[in-house]
Amino acid sequence: MLDAFNRHPESVGETYGEHLAQAGTFGTTMIAAGAACLVHAIFPFLFEKTASQCVQRLHAQMSARGRAAETAPRKALQA
Repeated sequence: MLDAFNRHPESVGETYGEHLAQAGTFGTTMIAAGAACLVHAIFPFLFEKTASQCVQRLHAQMSARGRAAETAPRKALQA
């Protein structure tokens, strides 16, 4: 059963706790960006670039983590 909780985090070079914290941060950022979109829909002069900047920042962070995860299994094998 524990394998189900650890398989993906280990595949991206993280512990369960590290993955929980990182995914939680990404999720709350997306919720905040979504709220900004809803406010922007009603008041187009507010949050004009907020959501797009959040998406760009999240993409950059996730892409960087993906590159780091690609090397993590190799590092573990070399240790």
